[in-house]
Amino acid sequence: MCSLPMTTMVHPKEIGDRSTLAVMLALREAGFHLLVPFGENTRYDVVIDDGTRLARVQCKTGRLRNGAVVFNVCSTYAHHPKPRVIRRDYQGQVDYFGVFCPETRRSYLIPIADLPVTKTARLRVDRPRNNQRRRIRLATDYEIGRVTVEPPA
Repeated sequence: MCSLPMTTMVHPKEIGDRSTLAVMLALREAGFHLLVPFGENTRYDVVIDDGTRLARVQCKTGRLRNGAVVFNVCSTYAHHPKPRVIRRDYQGQVDYFGVFCPETRRSYLIPIADLPVTKTARLRVDRPRNNQRRRIRLATDYEIGRVTVEPPA
């Protein structure tokens, strides 16, 4: 009998949990106090306290694509039976996106006001080849920390 090595798929929830932990660690290292909501049905993953005010943060996993960290800025409900809406944005429900990119091993904190209300947003890691500067969000402007979060072996 031939035994083939099994490749294990990592569940999307586990990927998201790892990203949330990486963002939380970077936020803590940056000096924020953290509050975590109870339950799964909040539109934000963590609340940050800078000593003056509280702000809601939605954590996302970014992927390095063509020199930019790409991440979703809306939730998708297409997998639900008979969804009323397919996509739902976070306007008025979060103040920041906390993004962890496993490929760069960096976490970013981006005000929602700096982002488009579309399906995805991008943070440029590499400078554009055409030297475009307008409407470019550089990842370094939003970086809050570098963290290594490895999946289980």
